[in-house]
Amino acid sequence: MDNKNTYWLKFKDYYFQSSLVDVDFLETLDDFEIRDDDVFIITYPKSGTIWMQQILSLIYFEEHRNGTENVDTIDRIPFLEYNLRKADFINRPSPRLFCSHIPYYLAPKGLKNKKAKIIYVYRNPKDVMTSYFHFSNLMVLLEAANDMEHFMKRFLDGKVIGNVWFDHIRGWYEHRHDFNILFMMYEEMKKDLRSSVLKISHFTEKELSEEDVEAIVKQSTFQNMKSDSKANYDAILTSELGKRTNQGQFLRKGTIGDWKHHLTVEQNERFDKIFQNKMKDFPLKFIWDINEE
Repeated sequence: MDNKNTYWLKFKDYYFQSSLVDVDFLETLDDFEIRDDDVFIITYPKSGTIWMQQILSLIYFEEHRNGTENVDTIDRIPFLEYNLRKADFINRPSPRLFCSHIPYYLAPKGLKNKKAKIIYVYRNPKDVMTSYFHFSNLMVLLEAANDMEHFMKRFLDGKVIGNVWFDHIRGWYEHRHDFNILFMMYEEMKKDLRSSVLKISHFTEKELSEEDVEAIVKQSTFQNMKSDSKANYDAILTSELGKRTNQGQFLRKGTIGDWKHHLTVEQNERFDKIFQNKMKDFPLKFIWDINEE
């Protein structure tokens, strides 16, 4: 275990939120017992984690779809490394669903048997950075940023929970053959949610009726999630995590291209140069603007 401050704990070269993570759990994560029907959502922070939690919850739990059970999404799909509600992972009934921000090299080795499933959600990094900037200034447990320039430097240097965005996505993609993994682009989900739901249900081998698909799509739109207290994490943020101001929510905008309202021309050009340098040979495509095809 490495250095720790108020905001982060560095473990095996990866930054975790220090007050939420259990170091003993991290020490044994490599040997965490994986079941064949486990499903993991993996993301870099602010890339659509809660959205995919909602979609998977609706696919897997009929009582979530039809509203017969009042259960927070975080209790249906807990965070692996941030077990806020102290879920009993070992005795949890199958199929177990988890979400996590861990890099590929910290994944439990049992995931490499390629039976359990991973859904990796990725988003264009300018919007990730913009969302992360606002979130860091909202959440007490994250280091606040004075301005975008200050935060952009930290983001590009990997001095944030989740480390360097480029390393996170490249690591999982370049080691994709070690895992049973599906890559889902946030922007494609925004553009065609129905097709995305069908793709996810096919990957998870869950048969859905047309009625089921319609219900999932409807309840997974950003506006409906934002107004659903089970899905939007607002109560968790207010009562369990703590926020610096009453203005602001866990789910903020959920749009494509919001970075254009926050980056200067110079900052954008600097970011583009770094992106082109680090991702020039990377095959996954990115959508930077809502109008792009």
